[in-house]
Amino acid sequence: MRFVKTFPLLLCLGSALGSAGAWALPSDREQPIRVQADSAELDDKQGVAVYRGGVVITQGTLKITGDTVTITQDANGDIDVFTSVGKPAYYEQKPAVDKDIVKAYGMTIQYYASNERIVLIDQAKVIQQGNTFEGEKIVYDTQRQIVNAGRATGSNVSTPRPRIDMILQPRKKADQPEQAQ
Repeated sequence: MRFVKTFPLLLCLGSALGSAGAWALPSDREQPIRVQADSAELDDKQGVAVYRGGVVITQGTLKITGDTVTITQDANGDIDVFTSVGKPAYYEQKPAVDKDIVKAYGMTIQYYASNERIVLIDQAKVIQQGNTFEGEKIVYDTQRQIVNAGRATGSNVSTPRPRIDMILQPRKKADQPEQAQ
């Protein structure tokens, strides 16, 4: 790989990260993107950027960390997939002003920009408003707001979990509709 200009790649990264609408504060898309890492290899010809060493990507309330983050572009130069690998990799974002930060962990976190899907693989965990969702693999479709969880078939996992584990907090009385008296 060769070192090349980062501006076009960062512009695409911004559009990809900013499109995760269901988990995103609307103003996040308008914020600058900051990438911090020990090293970067950027290859515009191949459409690949690899950041290594304590990688931290931030944009507004969005934060992604990992030991290595790889970003690939499609033929049009748009972000296709970004993959964060860590022990664990970490994702957080504030979905709305009045909501708590959503936190997600996995040994691997993949974000598919074209269909706005986040995949957490191996020791996958999502924490949202006190609720916890754990499994080998969690797939979150941000457009349709659908979560699927289960076994990570075809993937080597460090900690096999044959079943998912959910902890749901009871609704507060103020959240429940009032009953007729």
